[in-house]
Amino acid sequence: AAQPEVQVTNEDWKPGDDVEVEFTYEKLPDIPEVDLKGIKLERLVVKPAEAEVEEALANLAEQAQEFEDKKKGAKAKDGDQVVIDFVGKVDGEPFEGGAAEDFPLVLGSGSFIPGFEDGLIGAKAGDELDVNVTFPADYGAENLAGKDAVFEVKVKAVKKPVPAKIDDELAKKFGAESLDQLKEQIHERLNEEYRNAARALMKRALLDTLDETVSFDLPESLVEAEAKQIAHQLWHDEHPEVQGHDHPEIEVTDEHRKLAARRVKLGLLLAELGQNNDIDVTDAEMTQAVMNQARQYPGQEREFFEFVQQNPQVRQQIQAPLFEDKVVDFVFELADVTDKEASKEDLEKALEALEEA
Repeated sequence: AAQPEVQVTNEDWKPGDDVEVEFTYEKLPDIPEVDLKGIKLERLVVKPAEAEVEEALANLAEQAQEFEDKKKGAKAKDGDQVVIDFVGKVDGEPFEGGAAEDFPLVLGSGSFIPGFEDGLIGAKAGDELDVNVTFPADYGAENLAGKDAVFEVKVKAVKKPVPAKIDDELAKKFGAESLDQLKEQIHERLNEEYRNAARALMKRALLDTLDETVSFDLPESLVEAEAKQIAHQLWHDEHPEVQGHDHPEIEVTDEHRKLAARRVKLGLLLAELGQNNDIDVTDAEMTQAVMNQARQYPGQEREFFEFVQQNPQVRQQIQAPLFEDKVVDFVFELADVTDKEASKEDLEKALEALEEA
C-alpha cells in the first residue's frame, strides 16, 4: 500500500559486518468478489424537445447578431453598440493603452472597467463627453490600480442590435450546410449532454451501491494519506490566495477520514475489477486524452506533450480517470440497468441533488 519502512537493526555494525535490516510494510487487503450482475441501476433517458432546439437556434442568432444605426438623435441604451474615439488620462496625462479610434463597444458587455460603459448610457452620435472612472484596486497594471481617471470620449455612432435571421445563412455561419442540418447538430448535441448527465448520475449510484455493499479492511496508511490530501485541497479551495505549503498546519477531521475511506475503498475495488477483467488504458486513448488537455494551451501543445512525457505523476493523473470510466462502463454492461424516460427538469433536479449530496 504505502512505501515500506526500512530500518537497520544491528546498531553495533562495523565495517566488514553483515547489515541486518528490517522491512515493515502494509499488505493490501483481500478484496471480495462482487456479483456485478446483481447490481440494479436506473438510467434516465431524456429526449430533447423541439422547443429546446428552437431556443438554441435563437441563442445562436443572438450570437451572430449585427448592429445597424439607430435613428438620428437616438440615445444609447444597454445592449446598444457605440462606436467611439477615446483618450484616457490620469492626473491630466494620457497613459499607455488608454486610447483608441473607431472602437465598437457593446454597452453592458463588461468589456471596460466598471463605470465606463454606464457613463455612455444616454449618449448620442456626435456627443463629446468626459467619463470619470476609478480603476479597481486589483487592476493588472500596477501604475493604474486604484487611480482616478478621465476618459475623453467622442461618440461617432449609436447602433442597435439586429438578431440574425434563422435560415440557411445562419447555419453556414456555424459550419452547417443548411438550417435542417444545423437543427440535427443541435439535437444531437443536446442528446449527448443528456446522455452524459444521465451517465454521471448512474455512475454515482453505482459507486454508492459498491460502497454500501462491499466491505473489506482498508490500509490505514492509505486512508490517512488520502485524508490529509483531502484536508489540504479543501483548505486551499477556501484560501485560493495562498500558494504552496506556506500555511498553518491543517487539521484532519473525522469527515475527511470518512470521505478518504470511501475513496480508498472504491479505488482499490475498481482497480481489482479492472485487473481481473484485463481492462487497461490503450496508448491511443491516452494520446487522445493528452491532446484534449493540450488544446487548453494554444501554441504550447508541444511543450505540454513533453511536460506530460517527462512527469509520470501527471501521466497517472490523466490516466486514472480514463481507467475508472472504463471499469465503470464494464460494470454497466453487466449490471441490471433499467431505462426510465424523464424530462429535462427531472434530470436537472437529480443533478442538483447529486451536487448537494
